[in-house]
Amino acid sequence: MTDNNTMEFSRTIERPDGGTVGYRIKRAESARPLLVMIHGLASNLTRWSEFVDYTRLDREWDLLRIDLRGHGTSMYRGHLSMDMWCDDLSAVLTAEGYDQATIVGHSLGAQVGMQFFARHPQQVSGLIMIDPVFPENLSGRLLKARRLKVLVWLAIRFLWLMNRLGIGRRHFPPRDLRKLDEETREILNANPDIEIGQLYTNPFVDLEFMPVANYMQDTLEVTRPLPPLESITCPVLVLLSAGASVSDPQKNLAMIHRMPSVEITTIEANHWLLTERPKEAREAIEDWCDRNIPHSS
Repeated sequence: MTDNNTMEFSRTIERPDGGTVGYRIKRAESARPLLVMIHGLASNLTRWSEFVDYTRLDREWDLLRIDLRGHGTSMYRGHLSMDMWCDDLSAVLTAEGYDQATIVGHSLGAQVGMQFFARHPQQVSGLIMIDPVFPENLSGRLLKARRLKVLVWLAIRFLWLMNRLGIGRRHFPPRDLRKLDEETREILNANPDIEIGQLYTNPFVDLEFMPVANYMQDTLEVTRPLPPLESITCPVLVLLSAGASVSDPQKNLAMIHRMPSVEITTIEANHWLLTERPKEAREAIEDWCDRNIPHSS
């Protein structure tokens, strides 16, 4: 772990529509660049607990990890969208007094980062994307969701109606993804024939910790068209899992190379880099950040 004595604090902001956005921030008294961490589908900010505890970046950077609306400490039972998540993040940056941030996101979080640049380019100094998902290249369950989008939306609206009638779970337990990651690594080390996808792609487990309608909206937002990749002109780092199975790796590479200022690092894993190869992922992010520290925050 790092020896930095800066404390991390849990905070929330209230949004005009009545929603609450929760996040944790680790910052110094003097102005420093900010690194914002965004989790993926059906996840929460504890996805980044291990990274925050072990990274040396807190010596020169402030660190902020956010629960997207509808997840973790930002629980919300209404309409969720990329636009909402981006506007929430912009509000958090403003509330904390930052003009810009470098955004690092995993999977869905990487998509949020790209959409955030499209909506608020002046607030982005750089993007780090861990296994970004490109809707055109989806496979499996996510491809089916894209094709059945209308039916999925009808199901979501039915669930909202049930909620208004008082039918459905009201409370969900917190989910510690750092603990899950540690347990998963123990299972994988003891059972080399098991693939992590068998452990991390079970929606019934995810639904113990979040509303069904929120999970379905996450899935639909993964399939949402991205902004033109050529327009993402800030410095970009993409970390790719060599064995990623969520979408076609070769097609993904072609999409990634459309961004003007991009670096690519490939690590032996299967889409869950922060779980499977936390040290390698952390060091790749640290090295890139060392070379791309913004001049102002």
